[in-house]
Amino acid sequence: MTEPGLFELETVVVGQPKRSRWRRYVGPALALSTAKGTPLACVAYTDDTHSVLTDSYGELLVLIEQFGPAEFRFTNAVDQEIGAADARGLVKTRQLTLQTEQGRQLLLTRPGLLNTEWHLTETDPERDPAPEILGRATVSTIDSWIGLQQYVVDMGPRLDAPERRTVIASIVCLHLLRRPPGGSTAPA
Repeated sequence: MTEPGLFELETVVVGQPKRSRWRRYVGPALALSTAKGTPLACVAYTDDTHSVLTDSYGELLVLIEQFGPAEFRFTNAVDQEIGAADARGLVKTRQLTLQTEQGRQLLLTRPGLLNTEWHLTETDPERDPAPEILGRATVSTIDSWIGLQQYVVDMGPRLDAPERRTVIASIVCLHLLRRPPGGSTAPA
């Protein structure tokens, strides 16, 4: 029996890898693992506008391109667009609008500014007071001394593998909005 792939899992942890407080860190910007800690993939920043999600063998899974302050496009290894995300409004980390490869629109919304959880829905919670929650992402600080963050992403059974790929890529985007490469350790 084979293990499920990254985009078939219902729970994925996306987090900044633990590192020494005293030495310069050289490694991936983000690591993706199962809920039990089994490594699955990693994210590296190639420059200010590109992030690369690769599997544990170094194979490209998703290239994330950033256009402007809060617009992202996801492509695969053959440069085919496989999704997108963008944030509008004054607080860029409050809501991301996702577009899957099949054209399905999803919203990743934080219910309040101080909330540590984002809900994945098909309808805007401000327009539909009780939207069906298809998934959630919960952020926590795993090392308060240097401010390392991790996101536990739970996705429901109504999402297929390409949609889960879009959700996971959007969590990388959310992290980029909250913690730009080379920026402060204080989350937005």
